[in-house]
Amino acid sequence: MTRLSVNINKIATLRNARGGNIPDVVEAAINCQKFGAEGITVHPRPDERHIRYNDVRELRPVVNTEFNIEGYPGRNFIDLVCEVVPEQVTLVPDPPEAITSNAGWDTIKNKSFLIDVINEFHRKGIRVSLFTGTELEFIEGAKACGTDRIELYTEPYATNFPLSPEKAAKPFVTAALKAKELGLGINAGHDLNLDNLNPLIEKIPFINEVSIGHALIADALYMGLETTIQKYLEALK
Repeated sequence: MTRLSVNINKIATLRNARGGNIPDVVEAAINCQKFGAEGITVHPRPDERHIRYNDVRELRPVVNTEFNIEGYPGRNFIDLVCEVVPEQVTLVPDPPEAITSNAGWDTIKNKSFLIDVINEFHRKGIRVSLFTGTELEFIEGAKACGTDRIELYTEPYATNFPLSPEKAAKPFVTAALKAKELGLGINAGHDLNLDNLNPLIEKIPFINEVSIGHALIADALYMGLETTIQKYLEALK
């Protein structure tokens, strides 16, 4: 069964809007796990506009499922990840000013850089996932870089899903099959929600993990966190 990792960045965004520590991201992570989440994802950015570097340090002792830290591998990010030693690091190519991740790696152009970064994380025993699009050459490039997994960037799937679910999923099925053929693990994330998640999993049942934040936290405003997490877990069956 595909695992659910809850991205708690939006919890931190709400906290930072007012200052103080309400809502508490550590308490949110504890509750997400208590309610069934099988992982916690955070994406600290250099400007700390949502998750802060110190949040990452405080979360490490309480995350007893899988801790997944996303981010662009600048030196400060690399040092933080090597200090905290999560189960997984997901490397994304977005620049510091990006609102959210909006593209996968060109693993050919960035091959040398990615090999060095991946090797540094592997020396710490950290599993590495590379954020990629559906371009087969970049998935082959990810394999050549030595990554353990890829994370398919699913915004194009989510955007096209209302128009044609079959057409929207097709390139992702092809990409996932290529990654599986190469021996890579497969994660997926970005704009997945209760409408489009299950149809994707039905077509790619061997996805290891999905990371979902924005839609899940938004749904929790209406349904409550526990009910929402249970609904996402049900969608993954």
